Amino acid sequence: MNSKTDEILSKLNNATRIAVFCHVHPDGDAIGSGLALYLALKSKGKTAYFVCEDAVPDKFLFLDGASEIKTELPDSDYDLMVAVDCADVSRLGAFAKGFVKFKETVNIDHHISNNGYARYNYVVERPATCELLCELLLAGGFEITVPIANALMTGLATDSGNFIHMDVSPKTFETAAYLRGKGADCSKINYEVFSRQPKSRALLYGRAMSKIRFALDDKLTFITITAKDMQETGADKSLTEGFVDFPLTIDGVEVSVALMEAQKDRYKVSLRSKGKVNVNAIATSFGGGGHILASGCMLCGSVEHVIDKLTYAVYQNL
Repeated sequence: MNSKTDEILSKLNNATRIAVFCHVHPDGDAIGSGLALYLALKSKGKTAYFVCEDAVPDKFLFLDGASEIKTELPDSDYDLMVAVDCADVSRLGAFAKGFVKFKETVNIDHHISNNGYARYNYVVERPATCELLCELLLAGGFEITVPIANALMTGLATDSGNFIHMDVSPKTFETAAYLRGKGADCSKINYEVFSRQPKSRALLYGRAMSKIRFALDDKLTFITITAKDMQETGADKSLTEGFVDFPLTIDGVEVSVALMEAQKDRYKVSLRSKGKVNVNAIATSFGGGGHILASGCMLCGSVEHVIDKLTYAVYQNL
């Protein structure tokens, strides 16, 4: 499935007009990898755009160049389209159809469920796409400036759970050390991404955690975030990142599930595992995917119906 590294680097170096995309509801790795590539391409005098269907979450706006990320693709004659941190082309949202139809496409990603939807694919399972992208940029002769180092470190830290996930390797720490040496501001990144939060998020977090449900002899937990909860607290969907991780700190819990109401009887499902359960297999059975320990999908039906389906799926995989 993977194209050779030099093929992808040749495409990046030879193209002059490039569109970079990431998945909808962008997280730190999507923003960090896309922004790093966008800044690196611009530093070589190329015309580049970084586009995402959804606006950048406020907590990532401290990164240089984040305010330049667009929600609409400017009309232009592009040489190359690149998707980063996107396990499935459908997750490009409004840009998926245009990406599939385009002749020259590159897919750079770290999700095990990625099926290689571009003409040129670089898909390797790592803690974060930013770890892969750092390697690619260095191999391609791109300079790692301070803004690029900050973007890459943000993605590396967020998708690795601040370097505590089981897939973190010595290479991950080597990459982090290299980026720190290039000027990545770890203190600022940690504050902006993990510590700082608006009042609305704190209120929503309190609501969600006060309603934790336990199942399967307390090995499985559910938290539910409703549209009403978000409306009454003034929070938006981008502020729910990280909620699903908290129940895994509870003794005995093996799988944590977060249900976010996308619309009536439709839920965005996030699954996390301590290690015994492959949640990618569960998400894949429902048309989603991701990683062995962190995956997601969409499910339709009443909240009780969704919980019942997920409980049985987890039971089968315990």
